[in-house]
Amino acid sequence: MEHGASKQWVRACAASEVKKGEPKGVKLAGIPIALYRLDDGIHATHDVCTHAYALLSDGYIEGEAVECPLHGAMFDIRSGKCLAVANVDLATYAVRVEDDALLVEIPQGVAEP
Repeated sequence: MEHGASKQWVRACAASEVKKGEPKGVKLAGIPIALYRLDDGIHATHDVCTHAYALLSDGYIEGEAVECPLHGAMFDIRSGKCLAVANVDLATYAVRVEDDALLVEIPQGVAEP
């Protein structure tokens, strides 16, 4: 086992629930996660904008970026890299699909709120 924070795969929803062009917000072990379906599959980022508190799952997908509904901060969905307004990148999470279950890899041992 590697040192550092261990991770766990958690079921987020059915993969079919994540529609192209419509971000979906879920909370996994107390972590707000935004899910996005792009041409190459489903991606996951932290759901809270790093600029000011707003949920990116309430935002708008433009190409391969998500725009925050509050101040228009933009982030690359695949890498979490900040593209406009904010200056802190967004956390991203690994995703895998098993049958129709969408699983997201999150840090283990996060306390429930």
